[in-house]
Amino acid sequence: MQLTKLVVGLSLALGFVATAAAQTTMRISISTAQNSHQGIAIDTFAKEVEKRTSGRYKVQTFYNGALGGERESIEAVQLGTQELAFSSTGPIPNFVPETKILDVPFLFRDKAHARAVLDGPIGQEMLTKFDSKGFKALAWAENGFRHMTNSKRSVNTPEDLKGLKMRTMENPVHIAAYKGFGIITTPMAFPEVFTALQQGTVDGQENPLPVIISAKFDQVQKHLTLTGHVYSPAIFVMNKGAFEKLSTADKQAFIDAAKEGTKANRARVDEDDAKGVADLRAKGMTVVDNPDKSKFVAALAPVNAEFEKQFGKATLDKIRDFK
Repeated sequence: MQLTKLVVGLSLALGFVATAAAQTTMRISISTAQNSHQGIAIDTFAKEVEKRTSGRYKVQTFYNGALGGERESIEAVQLGTQELAFSSTGPIPNFVPETKILDVPFLFRDKAHARAVLDGPIGQEMLTKFDSKGFKALAWAENGFRHMTNSKRSVNTPEDLKGLKMRTMENPVHIAAYKGFGIITTPMAFPEVFTALQQGTVDGQENPLPVIISAKFDQVQKHLTLTGHVYSPAIFVMNKGAFEKLSTADKQAFIDAAKEGTKANRARVDEDDAKGVADLRAKGMTVVDNPDKSKFVAALAPVNAEFEKQFGKATLDKIRDFK
């Protein structure tokens, strides 16, 4: 009897060890705070992966650029030194050039239009462009529409932007467009931005309201203008090799978890957009909430002509007119 109990006990213990050993831990990172639209995206994703794989996969979450800025995280995923990342599309065109088109200014009418494009055949086909670059793109999410902030003056027209030194993402389309406004562009990784604004290295930056709020830019910026000049997608990416090692069922679990992360992310963006302006005004920012966007569009006419040559007018119109 004692021998039988011993055998059973050892079997159970070995079973627990085997279960523990079978759990694979992966890492995912963002450049913003946990209490943000990106934080809720990766927290939801991590919870869903663990649930959908019965605990066989655990995703550790890292915030505030703890594993590096967006570009560094994307490079790490491509190299396989990090399994997963959630990033804006800022640095993505440096790795997957086909995504450049999504950053063309005033391409999307509103969030509903942008989400329909990304969730539809255009966006889904673009996800396949990541495969040959060492990534598996799991799902599109979002940052929202980007707006301008600065510490120097209220921006009511494109002329007010001339000569401002603005931090931009490391994105060639953004840089070309902002130079068209007369901005002195300063590409910089996101974790460096708050200090650069605080020290006056740059006068301003541009980001969606959820980022402006979570990064506490109101502490170092006086003026906000709701230009909505660029829609900023975000994306869940995974190392291609790590994804290919998954079983068919687990591959679907990761994709479905990313879709759930996207739902939570978009809901938080909507919430931040709804309350953001009032919150930032209450914190002392002056807000131009209804600038004449037609003037900003007109100021970019020469740049947009170049974008039409680069991407093809028909391709841009296909996105603009998508319903």
